[in-house]
Amino acid sequence: MVGSAIVRRLQKDGYSNIVTRTSKELDLKEQADVRDFFKAEKPDVVVLAAAKVGGIHANNVYRAQFLYENLMIESNVIHSAHESGTKKLLFLGSSCIYPKMAPQPLKEETLLSGFLEQTNEPYAIAKIAGIKLAESYRRQYGSNFISAMPTNLYGPNDNYDLNNSHVLPALIRKFHTAKESGAPSVEVWGTGSPMREFLHVDDLADACYFLLQNYDEEMFVNIGTGEDLTIKALAEMIKEIVGYTGELKWNTDKPDGTPRKLMDVSRLHNLGWKHRIGLREGIAAVYAEFAKQQVA
Repeated sequence: MVGSAIVRRLQKDGYSNIVTRTSKELDLKEQADVRDFFKAEKPDVVVLAAAKVGGIHANNVYRAQFLYENLMIESNVIHSAHESGTKKLLFLGSSCIYPKMAPQPLKEETLLSGFLEQTNEPYAIAKIAGIKLAESYRRQYGSNFISAMPTNLYGPNDNYDLNNSHVLPALIRKFHTAKESGAPSVEVWGTGSPMREFLHVDDLADACYFLLQNYDEEMFVNIGTGEDLTIKALAEMIKEIVGYTGELKWNTDKPDGTPRKLMDVSRLHNLGWKHRIGLREGIAAVYAEFAKQQVA
């Protein structure tokens, strides 16, 4: 989802010298393969958008995979970028790097100031390691490696698999399926009280493009909207957009995760970038595309 959005953003400005690889073409967990790729291509600029990702269930169940695979991906890419003389690298992390009970909104400076949320601790630790890798290559070698932490993302090419997707695409799929089948109710995990922030992936891509052109500092940068809503409000919004008229049933036996994860985006705003796509507008466009694909 993120990689394709960044490619679209670069193409919009006329770039054609873009080198990409799918996970089938290049396994970033394999050090020798990554090294060979960098030796052959010698990219000037690298955006590391690849990661092993998933929702609260996948993060909690596949803990070893999430830690191991993400550590391998970022270690191999960042080190090979250094070895091949890459001029600039942007590492993308996640809002889950912050302590579970960190003051809201989440400021970049609160990293490592408290305990992480247990359900996604392995993924968070991997992403923190990525930030520190970029920071350390900068300090030791003078590499212009920067990091950015996106909030929760949605958009074209999202993952709608109910076993490992994030909350927004999972709700779109649940409500669409229930609407098509005439199901009287839809189960939603947790209490609905946690608050979450959502950013359209095209806005993220635009922010990444902006940072590549305008940011060269060691401190990582939050990327988000600075606005959040409860999972209950999100579910009701998606229900309305999909046109589902049944009942919502909250399964309070399932975990809520972190109570709130609102990004402080003042650093990015002060640099001169703000998001453009409103949440309702973005979800409506995403659902229209999703529904069209289901018919096809």
